[in-house]
Amino acid sequence: MYITQSLHRAVQHHPDRIAVRFGDRQRTFREFADRVARLAGALQKIGMQEGCRVAMLSLNSDRYLEYQMAVPWGGGVLNPCNTRWTAAEILYSLDDSGSIILLVDEASRPVAERLRHDSSSLRELIYCGDGEVPAGMHGYEELLTSVDPVPDVVRRDEDLLGIFYTGGTTGFPKGVMLSHANVYSAGLALCAGGLAAPGGTYLHAAPMFHLADLGMGISHWIEGNTHSVIPAFAPEAVLDALERDRVTHVVLVPTMIQMIVDHPAMNKPYDLSSLQTIAYGASPISDAVLERALDALPDVGFVQAYGMTELSALATINSAYYHTAEGRKLGKLRSVGRAGCCVELRIVDQEDKEVPRGTVGEVVVRGPNVMLGYWNKPEQFAEAVRDGWMHTGDGAWMDDDGFIFIADRLKDVIISGGENVYSPEVENALSQHPDVVACAVIGVPSEQWGESVHAVVVRKLGAEPSPEELIAHCKSLIAGYKCPQSVAFADALPLSATGKVLKTMLRKPFWQGRSRGVA
Repeated sequence: MYITQSLHRAVQHHPDRIAVRFGDRQRTFREFADRVARLAGALQKIGMQEGCRVAMLSLNSDRYLEYQMAVPWGGGVLNPCNTRWTAAEILYSLDDSGSIILLVDEASRPVAERLRHDSSSLRELIYCGDGEVPAGMHGYEELLTSVDPVPDVVRRDEDLLGIFYTGGTTGFPKGVMLSHANVYSAGLALCAGGLAAPGGTYLHAAPMFHLADLGMGISHWIEGNTHSVIPAFAPEAVLDALERDRVTHVVLVPTMIQMIVDHPAMNKPYDLSSLQTIAYGASPISDAVLERALDALPDVGFVQAYGMTELSALATINSAYYHTAEGRKLGKLRSVGRAGCCVELRIVDQEDKEVPRGTVGEVVVRGPNVMLGYWNKPEQFAEAVRDGWMHTGDGAWMDDDGFIFIADRLKDVIISGGENVYSPEVENALSQHPDVVACAVIGVPSEQWGESVHAVVVRKLGAEPSPEELIAHCKSLIAGYKCPQSVAFADALPLSATGKVLKTMLRKPFWQGRSRGVA
C-alpha cells in the first residue's frame, strides 16, 4: 500500500479528468502528477533524501495537495504544521522531528523568518504563496520549472509516511508516526463505509494539516475523484464551493455544520443538489443542530466517524441511515457507530479483559490503522499500545449490535470545536503565571463548541489576577483554541488520598443531568 498508488491509477484511468480545483486554477490528473513528480525532484535537489522530514505551514491550497503527494514520491516524510499553533509550538514540532525543509504560504511568511532563525534543523524554506518570493527563500513555481520529473521511489506499506503532531498529556506535543499502510487502510475503510464513491468531488474545507481531512482526501484519491479546495473554512465560502464545483462529499465538525445552517447565506437559492454526504467527527452532533441541518439539507446523508490521530484517524462509522427520522427511532444517534472495515474493537477493564455488553470500559482498537509509534517517545508508545491494541483513553460501552457509546474520557483531553485540547498543556501554561499556585483544566458543556476549556485556579495569597489576565497570559504561550474560555477561582483543589486532583468532582456540577460526562 502506498498513497501515490491512487494517483498513478487515476492517471492511467482518466488522465484528462480534473484532479484539483483551487480558485481560478485547475489541473487534470496528468498535469497534477507531472507537477508532483517535479516537486519531488525539486525537493531532492535542495536536500531531501530518503526518510528526510519536510514540513508545511500553510492554509489549504492546491499546492498543499501537491506537497502531500510529492514528499513521499521523492522519498521524504510529511510533517504538516498546525497553523493555529504559536511559533514556539511549531518550532518544537520542527526541531523534534528534525524537519530540514519548510514550505510556507503568504499567511505564514512572517512567522517563517523567526522559525528559520530559531530552528536547529531547518535548512531550506520554500515560498508557496502567490506573492513576491521573500529573500532567502526558494520560489515554488521556479523550483518546479528548474527540474525534470523524477520517478516515484514508492515508499510503501510500513514505511513512514508522516509525523502528525497532536497534543501531549505531559505538556508537550507528541509526533504520531503513521505509515503508508496505516493511512491507506483507513482510506479504504472510509470507502467501504460509504464516505467516498467513484465520480465524486471532495471539498477540502477542514484544515489540511488535520488528519481528518487527509484521511478523507486519501479515500477520494483512491476513488480517482476530483478535489476542490478552499483556503479556510467560512460558511459562505463552503456554500459557494459546494455549488460551483458540484461537490458530492465534505467533512465538517459539528460546529462548522451549525455555523453553515445558521448562516444568513443559507437563505440564498444555492443549488446543492450534487451534495451526497456530510461526514462529521470529533464530537456528536446535537439533536437541535441535526434537526436544523436535516431541514436545510433534506437530501444529504450525515455520517459520523470516530477516531484519533493514532488510528489514522478512523475507528468507527455511524452511517447516514441512523441519522434519518426512521433510523433515529433505533436509538443509535448518540452512538459513534460500529467498528469500520479492517478495524477490530473491544471495550476492556483495567486488566485489559473485555467487559460484558452495556458495561463501561476503555475503548481499545487493533488493526492496520494503528500507528507505528510516537516520534522520540517510545515509553509513551509502549503505554498506549499494548499487544497491538491502541488504548484510546475513552470510556464507553457497547450495545448488543456492536454500537459504541462514549460515556467518559479517561485521559485529560477536551474536545472543543473538533480540536483536541490536552489539559496538561493548558495547566503548564497557566502555572507559569506568577500569581497561580495551583490549577486544573476541565471541559464544560458548550452548545456551540461541544466542550469549552474551563480553568479552576488557586491564586497566590494576596494576589488577584483577573480571568482576562490569565487567559491573555495563556495566549502568549499556546494556541488560542487551547486557552481557557472561562476561569473560576478556588481556595484549594479537591485531591485524592494520593494527592491527585479529582477532576470528576470539578466537572460534576457542569455535567449534572446529562447522560454522560463529556460531549
